[in-house]
Formats: sequence, structure tokens, C-alpha cells
Amino acid sequence: MNQIQWFPGHMAKARRQVEEKLKLVDIVYELLDARIPIASANPMIQNIVKDKPRLVILNKSDLADNNETAKFIEYYENMGVPALGVNSLSGNMSTAILAKTKAILRELSEKEARKGMKPRPFRAMVLGIPNVGKSQFINHLAGKAKAKTGDTPGVTRMQTFLRGGNFLELLDNPGILWPRFDGERVGMLLAMVGTIKADLIPLEAVADFGLSLLIDKYPDRLMNRYDLEALSVDQRALFHKIGINRGCLLQGGGIDYDRVYKLFLHDLRNQLLGPMTFERITDNVSL
Repeated sequence: MNQIQWFPGHMAKARRQVEEKLKLVDIVYELLDARIPIASANPMIQNIVKDKPRLVILNKSDLADNNETAKFIEYYENMGVPALGVNSLSGNMSTAILAKTKAILRELSEKEARKGMKPRPFRAMVLGIPNVGKSQFINHLAGKAKAKTGDTPGVTRMQTFLRGGNFLELLDNPGILWPRFDGERVGMLLAMVGTIKADLIPLEAVADFGLSLLIDKYPDRLMNRYDLEALSVDQRALFHKIGINRGCLLQGGGIDYDRVYKLFLHDLRNQLLGPMTFERITDNVSL
């Protein structure tokens, strides 16, 4: 796969906006996709945020392997970076977010109290690469659909402060992605879970990459989902078998491979093979 060049003007502008607005917020919430915590971590964010307090939030944790999410949280905490796993679409994450935020900003609150300042909502900036679930995260905290959402990467375009209950004011920002993917694996992981646009990498290549990951990390689920008796090293043969078992046939009895690839990626992205994490903390390439 050739390096993917993807740094539209609105993303360059977003970086400038973040740098300009950092002084207005108390803390940065950095959202990652819990299924791919390494690949979904923007390597520019730490340099942009600098010494501003930061809470790493492993979003979509319901789609991820709980054991692996716990390992990533432990890693960040050991590095001195507070972290949480959340599901933006359900559950009561607000309590955990507030408790963690209060703990991180306790010194700031005490300093303001000594100055005679009244308690105020904390101001948080929400950052993350496109399509990592920032808008749903903000909507959940705000209690209603205040941030624009969509399935297409890059829906959010402009900065907005939103009230997240009585304790938070949230600054939404357009997703920021680095100028290129320095390795094929990062691009493939982002495409596999639907973070980057589908037309940037050929469908067959993304499906083939996903299949190889499942063979390595979750072989039993793969076999159970598609009624496979064994896992061949020939991935084309596996897709052929999946096509037969799922009725993805062309006129004349041939396999409709495009349909097989789409079916497989749909199942993978929508938890039909169960919750999965596609990276391990041992894959760490500088979190």
C-alpha cells in the first residue's frame, strides 16, 4: 500500500484552532478507539497539548476486548496519564468521567478556592482523529444531541462549547489526523474499523488484512461465525468457503468476492464476531 496522504485544509486549520484555544480549557479529553488504541492515537496531539492535563478515553469499549482494554488503561496510568474505557452510546459514563476529571484537576480547584473563587464547571477540550466517536461522546455527556454526528469521517467542522451537565463545558473540535500513515499497518487498521474513508484502500486488501488478524487473535470466533471446519493459510480459499456458507454467489455458481468482503467487514465492525481488540499493548510503537 502506498502512503496515504490525507491532510485537508480543514484539518490544518483545526490544529491551529486547538493551539489557540488550549488556554481556555482546563483539561483535554483524548478519545481513542478501544479496538485500535495505538493506530487511533494521533501522534501530533501530545506535542500540541504539551503540559495541559489530559485524560485518555478508550471509546467504543463495548466493541473491544475488556481484558485488552484494561491492559491499555494500566499502561497509561503507569505512564502518569489517567485513562478510562467508556461506551458513548449507552451506560452511565458521566459519573466516571466527572470523578476522574475532579481527581485530575483537584489542585486547580483548591487553588481557585484559596483565591475565593466560586466553584465553576470544568472546561474540557475533546480531541480525537475523525470518526472515533467524539460527537456521540459529547452528546452523551450533554444529555441530548447537541453535537453534529454522522457515520462519515470528518463530520465536525467548527469549534463549539457545549454544556455537559452542571460540571462540564465541552469544546468540540474537528478530528485531527496526521499528514500520512508512516506504515501500512496503521492505515489498514483505521480502514478496517471504518475510521478512514472506504475508497482510500482497496476493499479486498482491507478484508484480507482483517481476516489475517482474526486468524491470529480470534480463530475460534472466525470458525464459529462462518461454520469453518479449519483455517487454511490460503486466505482466498477461506473467503471462498465463507462465500459458499453465506450464499454470496454469482449467476453460474461463482463466488461474489466483493459481497463476501463487505459481509466480513460488516460483521467485524458491528461486533457480530464478538468484542475484539486488534492491537495489543505489546504492539506499542510509542503510545
